[in-house]
Amino acid sequence: MKIKSILFQQIDNTSLVLFRVLFGLLITLEAWGAIATGWVTRVLVEPKFTFNFIGFDFLQYLQGPYMYVHFFIMGVFGIGVMLGYKYKWSILGYTIFWACAYFMQKSSYNNHYYLLLLLCFIMYLLPAHKNFSLDAKNNDALREISMPNWVRLFIIFQLWIVYTYASVAKFYPDWLDGTFPSLLMKGKQHYYLIGDFLQTDFAIQSIIYVGILFDMLVVPLLLWKRTRWFFFFFSIFFHLFNSIVFQIGIFPYMSLAFCLFFFNPKAINKRFLPWKTFYESDEPKIDIPKHSNLMLAFFGVWFVIQIALPVRHHFIDSDVLWTDEGHKLSWRMMLRTKNSYVDFRVVNKETNKTTYVNTYDYLTHKQHKSLSRPDGIWQMAQFLKKEYALNGENVAVYADAKLSVNGRRHSKFIDETVDLASAKFEYFKTNPWALPIPEDFYKKK
Repeated sequence: MKIKSILFQQIDNTSLVLFRVLFGLLITLEAWGAIATGWVTRVLVEPKFTFNFIGFDFLQYLQGPYMYVHFFIMGVFGIGVMLGYKYKWSILGYTIFWACAYFMQKSSYNNHYYLLLLLCFIMYLLPAHKNFSLDAKNNDALREISMPNWVRLFIIFQLWIVYTYASVAKFYPDWLDGTFPSLLMKGKQHYYLIGDFLQTDFAIQSIIYVGILFDMLVVPLLLWKRTRWFFFFFSIFFHLFNSIVFQIGIFPYMSLAFCLFFFNPKAINKRFLPWKTFYESDEPKIDIPKHSNLMLAFFGVWFVIQIALPVRHHFIDSDVLWTDEGHKLSWRMMLRTKNSYVDFRVVNKETNKTTYVNTYDYLTHKQHKSLSRPDGIWQMAQFLKKEYALNGENVAVYADAKLSVNGRRHSKFIDETVDLASAKFEYFKTNPWALPIPEDFYKKK
């Protein structure tokens, strides 16, 4: 009962409704910005096929010029979220459309896109439209000035998981000794004014330790009143730095928007929504719904999954840095750079005729990054099998693949004697045709 009392105690909802406005604005910019910057063209229109998440091959039917319409409609849904108009339908529409775009390509995969998918789903569950919205304006019975405390706690705990795992993932040799941060900054040397500074030892060391400490401490120090304002201003600097240097879209600004849930809601209400009645009560009001047990079960399952997914690579017999098995959905952000050389050999099983494939006949330059992972190479082999089948050929596909991680020498990472066109892809364990990490990988160069 005590847990329910904490979760279902009513608190003011100003922070949530303001966050909805910012969230809607940002996801609109994400959708329409993807069209304006050419991201949709490069990733979803120009390629002959996309490296979809395995099992989502049916999404290939969306690929092509239709994707401009797809992202435009997403932006319209985003406006609906921002204004709180037909909110549930708007956020549900955006969630479905974003999920389609997310699962149909991995060439531009990053954890921020996964976080956006989670947030869209979470926002669908939240009563974010019950004030300062067109829905509440058009239906006064919908209007509320409070929300259950679990809303705030749910968001904060989800953020804590994301940031904590992002920090823990950096505790590996190539981050701690500056190998990867140096490579990361080397690619920014051409930046106006700050390019040379980013190459200095001071900048590299700052990135190493601030990257770890900020992610580890941001949630606890924003929760603590004594450090909240200092860390808020530092967060502004940190996220603006990330936005300028790494150009990672809306994520830095989304992170700043989350700060609404850490500050005094009365002060936020007075400053930003002074016309909204602030909810306060002399006695805590606890409104436990009839389906509270079902809600608690959902919370438990959700967070068990969120805590378990990022550690699953420890139970896979491979090194996640080498094979990427267990990398996705785990908050392993900006940790390594990969470069691969892959030669595909297609053999006609009936005539033994061998054809060497020029991958640039099928893939864009950006898509070649997917060939630095076993799943990408396997998917390319499956694609080639289908391409040759169109000409009536039954073929085997072999890959001679060499991989370099964080500037090290290239080493074989795919068994070139295995027919990948016939090989099975293992979802929950190491694929036997993916070669293990070299024994001397972590030795100093």
